[in-house]
Amino acid sequence: MLRETRRLLTAAVFAALPTASLWSQAPAPVLAQAPPASQTPPPAASVNLAALNRSVSPCTDFYQFACGGWIAANPIPGDRGRWGQFEVLQERNNEILRRVLEHATTSQNEADKKIGDYYATCMDEAAINRRGVTPLQPDLRNITALANTNRLPELLAELHKIGVNAFFGFGSEGDFKDTSHVIATLGQGGLGLPDRDYYFKDDARSVEIRTEYLHHVAALMTLAGLPNPDAGAETVMRVETALARAALDRVALRNPEAIYHKMTLAELQALTPAFDWTRYLRGTGAPSFGALNVTEPEFVKAFNQTLATTPIDDIRTYLRWHLLHANAFLLSKPFVDENFRFYSGVLQGIPEQQPRWKRCVSYVDSDLGEALGQSFVRETFGPRAKEDMLKMVANLQSALEQDIHDLDWMTDTTKAQAVRKLHAIANKIGYPDQWRDYTALTIERGDAVGNSHRANTFEFHRELQKIGKPLDKNEWGMTPPTVNAYYSPLENNINFPAGILQPPFYMADRDAAVNYGGAGSVIGHEMTHGFDDQGRQFDADGNLKDWWTADDGKAFESRASCIADEYGGFTAIDDVKLNGKLTLGENTADNGGLRVALMAYLASDAAKTAQVIDGFTPEQRVFLGFAQVWCEARRPEFERMRAQTDPHSPGRYRVNGTVVNMPEFQKAFSCPAESPMVSKNACRVW
Repeated sequence: MLRETRRLLTAAVFAALPTASLWSQAPAPVLAQAPPASQTPPPAASVNLAALNRSVSPCTDFYQFACGGWIAANPIPGDRGRWGQFEVLQERNNEILRRVLEHATTSQNEADKKIGDYYATCMDEAAINRRGVTPLQPDLRNITALANTNRLPELLAELHKIGVNAFFGFGSEGDFKDTSHVIATLGQGGLGLPDRDYYFKDDARSVEIRTEYLHHVAALMTLAGLPNPDAGAETVMRVETALARAALDRVALRNPEAIYHKMTLAELQALTPAFDWTRYLRGTGAPSFGALNVTEPEFVKAFNQTLATTPIDDIRTYLRWHLLHANAFLLSKPFVDENFRFYSGVLQGIPEQQPRWKRCVSYVDSDLGEALGQSFVRETFGPRAKEDMLKMVANLQSALEQDIHDLDWMTDTTKAQAVRKLHAIANKIGYPDQWRDYTALTIERGDAVGNSHRANTFEFHRELQKIGKPLDKNEWGMTPPTVNAYYSPLENNINFPAGILQPPFYMADRDAAVNYGGAGSVIGHEMTHGFDDQGRQFDADGNLKDWWTADDGKAFESRASCIADEYGGFTAIDDVKLNGKLTLGENTADNGGLRVALMAYLASDAAKTAQVIDGFTPEQRVFLGFAQVWCEARRPEFERMRAQTDPHSPGRYRVNGTVVNMPEFQKAFSCPAESPMVSKNACRVW
């Protein structure tokens, strides 16, 4: 996928656009000469020429050549940790959503009234400030009334409903090994820091972050009027560290076999004698079921040990903290400011909060995304875009099929299974065929926290009611305005929301080479996820099943290791390297996606009559269209945090790390053999 989503095994893709004087560096790559003016076709939307940095040779640093001008002209806004084409496009989408929501605040149409009331309530900061922490008082009283862990199951069920991620997560997911139906799933949770490793790393920055985290926990407790906030913060750190010690790291979580442990309720209960699961499940309102997937059994054991050895006062402190943590963004200004100070300022280096309207737009999109998305689609997504995307998807599928057939390291037996899976991939473009029904969700004007809690409860119950039913492969895991895309291995489908099918990724009537470099490489990226180190473990029906011969599996692992080692050698910032194993799936998809996008373009009708535009050949424009999607700048703190937690590489490595492995790039730009963009040991999986 481009960016992370909430779905357990969802994979997604994460973006600027080039006139034609030659650069001065030697040895200079050979660019096609522009035809005389009389032969030049009418101006076409093509490469973003202003984004180029012509002082750098594309063979030396293609990312800087393609994006250096854009980066110099686009400083990071004060409310961002990263600024790139994804954010630029999301800003444009947000302006549309803002107009939709402001209009909806006075609408009497039932669907529009819900999103309008939610937005208007969120925007009424004065009313929210007057209420302070009052909206949480009933839940705080329930926590205080917890006399012992005997009543914890019912209390946790109520907290989980409203979005409080305490101790563990519970929900539903397609059964990895039988995706004909949905099962319950139980997994690790309950941590306030971004990743389990934050609790244990002993470098100076990690120690600093833990110290700041203690200050943050104490600050929110002080604002809530809780006693002994410093001691409370130490308690929270102690409980979370015990849980983190048993949690799987992010690399392990990418292995489907490592997070599939189907067991009965009796087997789960035997792991956790200190916690009554029957009472918890009754409290959640989950339908009855015979088995569930316990994704991390060792973590569940650690949860049991924590309950058995932690004083009840400490458990209450931990629960109070997670209640505050889950709701601070929507409480009065002191809570919002402190929440921003730590999670955006300390962790990401962001100096300014986003304007309130942007935050409220994102909250509506999160809680009522398909109600809001209907208006967005009406304004932005015409039938031409869907038609073009379906045609491009078909061309990409043909190219990937040819790529599979041409592989010299895979046997015909495995190739046949790979092609079967490719043909089974379903394509979802723009928006759902059937919109989500929010009739059962009550939104009350003037009750900001209550609206958030009811929306979380609505979604929690919606997820749980899937248990025991067939997996709905038509459901979307992203809202239509989202600037992203994803592949689902359990559903074996690729999903492209309307939000991303706009410039610079796609534009109707634009030069096809640039569209293939942008939108085409995104499509290819998502398709390739079906065959990366994670996706390849699922068959055409979405089941976790080994369909590879033993020798082909070893050949894949050898090629994947090349990618992991290559990217693991890239420096994110200072002494921090990328995690090649964490980013392996995304890097594999970037490499394969661009290759098949180029193949698909060259096989298309558009390529047969393509000419030089602005001094760039069609092949060069495909590569530039791809690179300029990833133009970005990052703050140092943001870069450091993402290197630890993000399965995606930074934009500069998504570009250079991909093209350095492609002889097609070296040929297109006539790069000499000794150029930095020519690898002596090129890696290739697909």
